[in-house]
Amino acid sequence: MPVSKRYPCLFRRLTIVVLVIMQLTSLSAFSQRRGPFRRFRNRTRCATTRPPAPAPAWQPLFNGKDLAGWKKTNFGGEGEIAVKDGQIDMEFGYSLTGITYAKQDLPRTSYELRLEAMRVDGIDFFCGLTFPVEDSHCSFIVGGWAGTVVGLSNIDGKDASDNETTKYMNFKTKQWYRIKVRVTPERIQAWIDDQLVVNQSIVGRKIGLRNEVDPSVPLGICAWETKAALRNIQIRRLAP
Repeated sequence: MPVSKRYPCLFRRLTIVVLVIMQLTSLSAFSQRRGPFRRFRNRTRCATTRPPAPAPAWQPLFNGKDLAGWKKTNFGGEGEIAVKDGQIDMEFGYSLTGITYAKQDLPRTSYELRLEAMRVDGIDFFCGLTFPVEDSHCSFIVGGWAGTVVGLSNIDGKDASDNETTKYMNFKTKQWYRIKVRVTPERIQAWIDDQLVVNQSIVGRKIGLRNEVDPSVPLGICAWETKAALRNIQIRRLAP
């Protein structure tokens, strides 16, 4: 008599054990064959879900206590400058009063500058921010030409009152304004209180300065026959 008939229960159990062993062996072989793909897929998933790099940190250029790292700009006829209560006070000059950065560690492109400026008294620009642009320099004028002109000086030899960046804005006396400039190899942008006011391509354009502000190089801030105040001067480098 066959074994399967003499011991039916035992035969069924042996059959089940053999089937289970065969199934486990098949799954193990399949897992080994697709293992490298699984690892590659996991690496791909990690790469696509990596969080973005944090934005570069702002670095202070003014310590709020004194003019360390700065010097009074020698325009000739400039007014007095004092530091008090965390701000730089610039008195009336004839015609310009300002400060110039005294260090040589500035980037030439791919960076942002920001500060707060106030017209304390007077009717002309209270922030003439001069900054590096590659191998040249440019100025962002806020409130010039009797108080309302905003723009860059110079683009192709034309100043802020006579080029495509020219805008007209009203500014209140004794009110702080947030000013930011961004320089990249392709463009100069500028904001006042988070409003984009300059978005100028510089590719193929001649960037320069008016002669009066040459003493502000490499970085300077000045006012024209106006009493002004400055604070929170900062810079940060951008990814190239």
